[in-house]
Amino acid sequence: MIKIVTDSTCDLPPEFYKELDVTVVPINIQFGTETYLDGVEIDRETFYRKIEETGIIPATSQPSVGQFLEVYEKLAKKATDIISIHVTGKLSGTCRSAEMAAREVADKVRVHVFDSLSGSAGLGYMVLEAARAARAGSSVEQILDRLKVLRDRMNIIILMVDLRFARMSGRVGRLQSALASLLNVKVIVTAEEGLLELKEKVRTTARAIDRMVEMLKERLGTEEPVNLAVVHAQAPEEGLKLMERVKSIFNYREIFLTDLATSLAVHFGPGTLGLVGYRI
Repeated sequence: MIKIVTDSTCDLPPEFYKELDVTVVPINIQFGTETYLDGVEIDRETFYRKIEETGIIPATSQPSVGQFLEVYEKLAKKATDIISIHVTGKLSGTCRSAEMAAREVADKVRVHVFDSLSGSAGLGYMVLEAARAARAGSSVEQILDRLKVLRDRMNIIILMVDLRFARMSGRVGRLQSALASLLNVKVIVTAEEGLLELKEKVRTTARAIDRMVEMLKERLGTEEPVNLAVVHAQAPEEGLKLMERVKSIFNYREIFLTDLATSLAVHFGPGTLGLVGYRI
């Protein structure tokens, strides 16, 4: 039996986790000296409220080797293989922790750690396809091959409207210095081979959303079948409007709207909107 594991940077509607029996290892969110397990000890509402009350923009850290060991050992009781799919290793040490834990349980279960070079709904679609394939009887090799295809095809376009979070973040790589001097602008970034790249600076949110849609059209076209997701951070109405807009443009097979994981909102800030898509 193959089991699928991911981390809490994975964005999917909650019903998918239950339906497909995916195990989520939480990222650690740190407010000063207090540390919370993302999605377990702190929810989105509490997360944003604590930022408002304390004025602190929290930090994050990858799950420990011990956290992964606990999950892998539990799943080893019924699984022959575990495919552990995680946030980009170029911006997080999560894959490294998973790989270290995998070596420690090698005598109990085969763990295949896969670096998505992605996050949010990009990671979500990889987890979704892997879990469905495992349930349908695909082999580990078939699933890993498909994940590599998805990794190459995945497009992630992000609109950031509150740059304070990214400026203070230690997890956005070279993007951090690029944002340091920007004031009163909206920023469009993309995920490229596991790193974030600043693509455009736009004055208004409306124009920035127009550009996001244009960029996705340039990358995917409008004729070929695609899977899509819209992600938002404390902007459900804007997210819903954006989803209805892209539904009218693309030849989509599957689409969902989801909240941005708190472990990612730490770095991107409230008001963030994201478009995720890939050719099937």
